[in-house]
Parts: sequence; structure tokens; C-alpha cells
Amino acid sequence: MLIYIARRLLFLPIVLVGVTLLIFVAMSFLTPYQLVSTYIKSPEELKNQSLDDLVRKYGLDQPAHIRYISWVKNLLKGDLGYSVSANMRVTEAISNRFAATIELALFAIIPVIIGGIWLGTIAAKHYNKPLDHFSRTFAIIGWSLPDFVFGLILLMIFYGVLGWFPPGRLSIWADAVVLTGNFVRYTGLNTVDSLLNGRVDIFWDAIRHLIAPVITLAYLWWAFLLRITRSSMLEVMNKDYVRTARAKGLTERVVVNRHVRRNAMIPVATVSGSMVLGLLGGVVIVETVFDYRGIGLLTATGAQQLDYTLILGTTLFYGLLLVLVNLVVDILYAVIDPRVRLE
Repeated sequence: MLIYIARRLLFLPIVLVGVTLLIFVAMSFLTPYQLVSTYIKSPEELKNQSLDDLVRKYGLDQPAHIRYISWVKNLLKGDLGYSVSANMRVTEAISNRFAATIELALFAIIPVIIGGIWLGTIAAKHYNKPLDHFSRTFAIIGWSLPDFVFGLILLMIFYGVLGWFPPGRLSIWADAVVLTGNFVRYTGLNTVDSLLNGRVDIFWDAIRHLIAPVITLAYLWWAFLLRITRSSMLEVMNKDYVRTARAKGLTERVVVNRHVRRNAMIPVATVSGSMVLGLLGGVVIVETVFDYRGIGLLTATGAQQLDYTLILGTTLFYGLLLVLVNLVVDILYAVIDPRVRLE
């Protein structure tokens, strides 16, 4: 296992270099004047110096390989430039919004994994029975319905009509309390920080604002995971070793939990990387629909205002995050399937 993990870690720097090269190639389509914002430290530089001076100062008139090395040096220092739309450094903007997106993703991924695998297992065990037909219908609707359409439907019914689940992260009164000096920020997650501060009322307010975007974000990938789990379970159930386990007199529960489900999880682990990528992509749409102030809404705002620096910065952030997620998936894959470690 350790050798397998070490091999994957050795490939990590190569992948990271590849990600930076792709981002740099995308940057090469911009003019030197547009790229200036990725290097300046504050808007004061634009007031004190001309664009031509800034282009020469940061070497944007130099050959591509020199500009790439200079840009990577800035990345290693955590310098992604200045965002005009956010009116702050890109790293600071991402840092301010990161906790909100993590909170949304964590609340979404838990029902996706637990619900998708659980419903997929039940559907496979009751193959071609009413429960299986219901699960398949549920999955087809979820997989066919776009995020923004489903989100707008939820927003119209549960906020516009019923007034239950409002958009945003917090209500106005709760936001005012959080911004006071008496409320201590430990993690940036509203649900966690409110409990640590002993404010159960703010906790429930945060939950109310999370329910609709979490359902919207989770439903599509819940349906996707249900279909994958069901298909994989049905395939494994027809294997010879499963028939042998049943012939030995093992109960159906033991057969499913010990012999079927673990082997059926191999394809599920394989697609989990793409599922995380889909969740990250869905965050941009969901946060925009529900005015949820996370990295997704930050990226959408930057795109609307043609803030190249912010778009490139968030793209790089998502790319690095995906590389790390895929590394975790590779390790998890080896835990589920010991044969992978011998390759």
C-alpha cells in the first residue's frame, strides 16, 4: 500500500506542472495589457504607472518561457493578482468564499454518497419489482433535469410560495450578528461556528438557507450514483463466488454486505472523481441561482464582468483541488480493490 501511494505522489508534481501549463496557455490568448491585472498587487499601481510601464516592469513583453517561470514564481508565493470585480487580491477573495463552498459541498456530498449507494443497493436487491421501478424513475428524472431548472423550481415553491427556504447564506438579522465582534469565527462554516458560539438560532437559520441549494446540487449526482451502484450490484450478484456464498448457506444480508457490495464499489470509486468535478461545476450554477456567496458565485461574477484575473485564479484553484481529489480517489480505489496495489 505504501509503495502504491508513493508512486501516486511521485506523479503529483508532473500533474501540477501540466495544470499550470494549461492555465498559462489559456493566458497566452490575452494581451499584455489584460494580463497586467494578474501581476499587480493593488489598484494604486494603475494610478501611479502607465500600462506600458507595468508591462515592462512585470516582463509581459518577454518570451513565453520567461513569462511562465515568472508566473509560477508568483504562484508559489500565493500571488494570483488583483481582482477588479471583487476589489481585492484573488487569493484573499478565494479565501473569503472558500468556507461557504466547502460547507455547501459537504452537506451535498453526504446524501449523495449515503443515499445513492443505499438506494442503488435496495434497487438491485429488488430487481424488477416496484421499488426498483420507482428508484429507476427517480434516477432518470434527476439525471435529466438541469441544475438551474430544478433550483428555480425549488426556489419558486419553497421560498416564493411557502417562504421556508430563503436564498443566500444567512438572514439579515443573523448576518448582522455574525459580523459583530462578539461572534467568533473558528472555521468560516456558519453551521459549525454558530454551534461553537452557542447560537442555535443562527445554526437553524443557516440550515434553512442550505436545504434548497443542497437538494439542487445533490439530486443530479444522487441519481447518477444510484444508477452506477444498481448496475454494478446487479453485475456482481451474478458472479460465481456469490452463488457459492449462497450455496454455503450464508444469509442474504451477509452475502450482499460482505461479498457483493464491496466488489460493486469498485466502479463507484472509479466515477467518484468525475462526480466531484461535476459537483464543483454545479456549485457555480447553484450558488448563482440561490445567491449563495461562495467561490461559484465569485467565479460567475468575474465572468460577467470579464475579470480575467479572477477567472484564471479560480480555474487554477479548481484544477489543483481536482488533482488532490483524484489522488484521494486513487488511494481509496486501492483500499477497496487490493489487486490494484500489485500493478
